[in-house]
Amino acid sequence: MTQKKKIAILGSTGSIGTQALDIARANPDKIEIEVLTANNNADLLIAQAKEFNPSHVVIADEKKYQIVKDALADFDIKVFAGAQSIADVMDITSADTVLTAMVGYSGLQPTIKAIKNKKRIALANKETLVVAGELITQLCAENNVEIIPVDSEHSAIFQCLVGENLNAIEKVILTASGGPFRGKKSDQLLEITKLQALKHPNWNMGAKITIDSATLMNKGFEVIEAKWLFGLNPDQIDVVVHPQSIIHSMVEFNDGCIKAQMGLPDMNLPIHYAFFFPERMKSDFKRMSFSEINSLTFEQPDKDTFRNLSLAYEAMNNGGNMACILNAANEIMVEAFLSDKIKFLQIAELNEKCMNAVSFIQKPTLEDYVNTDIETRKIAATFIH
Repeated sequence: MTQKKKIAILGSTGSIGTQALDIARANPDKIEIEVLTANNNADLLIAQAKEFNPSHVVIADEKKYQIVKDALADFDIKVFAGAQSIADVMDITSADTVLTAMVGYSGLQPTIKAIKNKKRIALANKETLVVAGELITQLCAENNVEIIPVDSEHSAIFQCLVGENLNAIEKVILTASGGPFRGKKSDQLLEITKLQALKHPNWNMGAKITIDSATLMNKGFEVIEAKWLFGLNPDQIDVVVHPQSIIHSMVEFNDGCIKAQMGLPDMNLPIHYAFFFPERMKSDFKRMSFSEINSLTFEQPDKDTFRNLSLAYEAMNNGGNMACILNAANEIMVEAFLSDKIKFLQIAELNEKCMNAVSFIQKPTLEDYVNTDIETRKIAATFIH
């Protein structure tokens, strides 16, 4: 029998984390869960820990530490609390693969720690590369660590590149569903409610990423992530709207041939692939039927209406800490929109305002990224009325 994969799941109670545990549940002879972490969902974390019996559990919300510790008192599980502990547990776990499925900037420090401990990264936290792509890719090279992308688009590109070795990429083409407001112009988006924005046509995701999909910020971040994952120039990354979400992304090579990776819109597929790569392990996921797919259509994204996509390209072209500024601003603005403090179109408008207001650093250190994140959040808060 092949050795079990030892996996740490950072963000086990979220959408990606719970689906990852479904895969572990279906493969008990192949996967062993070593670490589970959650932000503040103590009840679900406790239930997961009792089922999978990891060696370490971390709850970021320190107020819930005692609840988790008491609930797991009869188990041989070490319980920690606090955001720093999520990073620190990377120093002591025997996990060989770390699924980083935390939402937003919070995933950066634990990912850095995991890389320094030479653990393979199954990356579902795109903000890590958006905020500090240059630093992360350098650390991976220094520690000989492999990143297997879990985002469906980057997993598709990764799969298209397997076996291509040194063959030159002309460009990659990221597909986007277009979100719930595809085809609408700015004047039709003035009074959009959060309930409307949270209804994604194809994917079931958490609130933050669903709003980012509606504003095309998610696609913008994926563009930046693709630059770092695959060593691309900005002009080598295109976005095309593909409403059916069947083709997950494509790679065009220098001979003009295009490879596309297809499948149903199901996050189980890229998570499963990342866990078992380079092997394709059999699964019982639903299969795609071409007879049920009437057509596959493609159109250009509307960057004027959905300004966040243009802002992402701008941040990528500027380099330095600009994408870090955009990410921090966007986290604040999405939270403000979900709290009914700003309107839908103001998300991009205020993101741009932050990009113009926060100090730009061309060659940032990790400390610079941390300080940029803090400064941006403070400035962003002043723009919300």
